[in-house]
Amino acid sequence: MADPQGFLSTRARELPKRRPVPIRLMDWREIYEQQEVGQLQRQAGRCMDCGIPFCHNGCPLGNLIPEWNDLAWKGDWREAIERLHATNNFPEFTGRLCPAPCETACVLGINQPAVTIKQIEVTTIDRAFDAGAVTPQGPDRLTGKTVAVVGSGPAGLAVAQQLTRAGHTVAVFERADKAGGLLRYGIPEFKLEKAVLDRRLAQMEAEGTRFRTGVDVGGDLTGKQLRDRYDAVVLAIGATVPRDLPVPGRELDGVIQAMEFLPPANRVALGEQVENQVVATGKDVIVIGGGDTGADCLGTALRQGARSVTSLEIMPRPGEDRPANQPWPTYPTIFRVAGAHEEGGERVYSVSTKQILGDELGKVRGLRLVEVELGDQGFAEVEGTEREIPAQLVLLAMGFLGPETSGVVEQLGVELDERSNIKRDKAFMSSVPGVFVAGDAGRGQSLIVWAIAEGRSAAAGVDAYLTTGTSALPRPVNPTDRPLAV
Repeated sequence: MADPQGFLSTRARELPKRRPVPIRLMDWREIYEQQEVGQLQRQAGRCMDCGIPFCHNGCPLGNLIPEWNDLAWKGDWREAIERLHATNNFPEFTGRLCPAPCETACVLGINQPAVTIKQIEVTTIDRAFDAGAVTPQGPDRLTGKTVAVVGSGPAGLAVAQQLTRAGHTVAVFERADKAGGLLRYGIPEFKLEKAVLDRRLAQMEAEGTRFRTGVDVGGDLTGKQLRDRYDAVVLAIGATVPRDLPVPGRELDGVIQAMEFLPPANRVALGEQVENQVVATGKDVIVIGGGDTGADCLGTALRQGARSVTSLEIMPRPGEDRPANQPWPTYPTIFRVAGAHEEGGERVYSVSTKQILGDELGKVRGLRLVEVELGDQGFAEVEGTEREIPAQLVLLAMGFLGPETSGVVEQLGVELDERSNIKRDKAFMSSVPGVFVAGDAGRGQSLIVWAIAEGRSAAAGVDAYLTTGTSALPRPVNPTDRPLAV
């Protein structure tokens, strides 16, 4: 283990400081300052190297957390990144974007603040890149087999890197102009600077992965053409069909989905020109939905100079502590404050939108809300609580229902499950032989760590299909696996 008495001598949980709110609202850079290495190592020394490391089970990738905690504490950063990369292709992504179910499963977290696993992870990989320790890992030989990966989000990238290293010739198709999927244009720069993404893509290209951007698979290139050209196809197209809000006034000008707002904003933050961009500048903004996407909208609207931002959530406000029905080591529903939340805006819970109000020009001017109570029969309106709030921009951030079924999904003829996701077997193969699925397209909307884990597992299924029926590639999850969280 690391420091045998570390969990006793260092009881406080210490994270890097966030840059002052007035400063960071003036730019799009990541919000955290550099953490002093000695402080981080003391945090790593709090890891107890438990006999049963529940952090492994909390992490879908099965990260070897106590091992690289020990190595970080000792300052052996090169070996630490080897242990981290053994289970996770992209720790620089998960270390920034994952909600860290490993930490809520930390044994120390039963009666103390958990080890700062996520921060140790991201520091280890960033130091490795800075030291030149992340180099291309190309295959020893080529198999002569070809694979098309549709989608370049975290699942698609994980599939592609694993299969390229196994010796297959892999082409990744992305309909946007640059690779990365939602990592590039869906995640704001203040959570993931795109230089972090680009350095990993450069490594993958050096290993032999080929990226075909600006190609709409299902339009520019049909499913049949993919099947004719490649020995296997992997669908990593995400769950991009947004949940809508069927209330009067939904059609008003100024009511848009979050993914109509965030990608253009992210492009502009990167210095690109976007025509007819919808901006929050000088407006009262309402964000409907209290998840990560809603927080991204909040932080983006504040940086654009919104007059006010109000986040609405139909669920009650969570408590500060674990609910009794969500004991350790599950991922609990508790009140969390993301970086965007401390930057401004108001969070309103237990409300439902009854109507979106417009002016005589067809533009949104406000919302009519009502308070609700959650009971055994669902949500019930509280009589006498209706009220109106002003809004000139309403952003719908209520999650996603599944993958787009028109286009390549329809052309390939793959079956869907009862949740409108693409059906797959234990090898991650769809109902069509040779067509595999990984990530949100098969699982439904989920965490980035699950996308990478599924990508690694799907790669093993593809490798076995293309070769001898078995694969040496790791399979961290099965399609039916569910997280510890309730």
